[in-house]
Amino acid sequence: MTKAVKVYYSIGEVSAMFNVNTSLIRFWEKEFDVLKPKKNNKGNRLFTERDVTYLHMIYHLVKEKGYTLQGAKDELKNNHQEVENKVALLATLQHVKNFLTGLDSELAIKATIKK
Repeated sequence: MTKAVKVYYSIGEVSAMFNVNTSLIRFWEKEFDVLKPKKNNKGNRLFTERDVTYLHMIYHLVKEKGYTLQGAKDELKNNHQEVENKVALLATLQHVKNFLTGLDSELAIKATIKK
């Protein structure tokens, strides 16, 4: 059974992914020209997977690394692939960490039950 891939994400879903307010997502959309969400007839923003990838990079640079907005813009312009690779690597490492933490918890529970 294959998992359905989402084509578009609402601004609420995107803001929840990063645990930020929707106003910050709208602000970043104005500041970073790489963000180009589609808008439906109601004017609701519809973010693609590519938009989410750019938001990951922006979030990493601004919130985690402490870049200014201009610094983040420059970094994306000059070292786009490097930033994208780092963000992808960090996401993979976080996924592995979560898996191992869960596995450790399960093993600890099983060890307690056997005693």
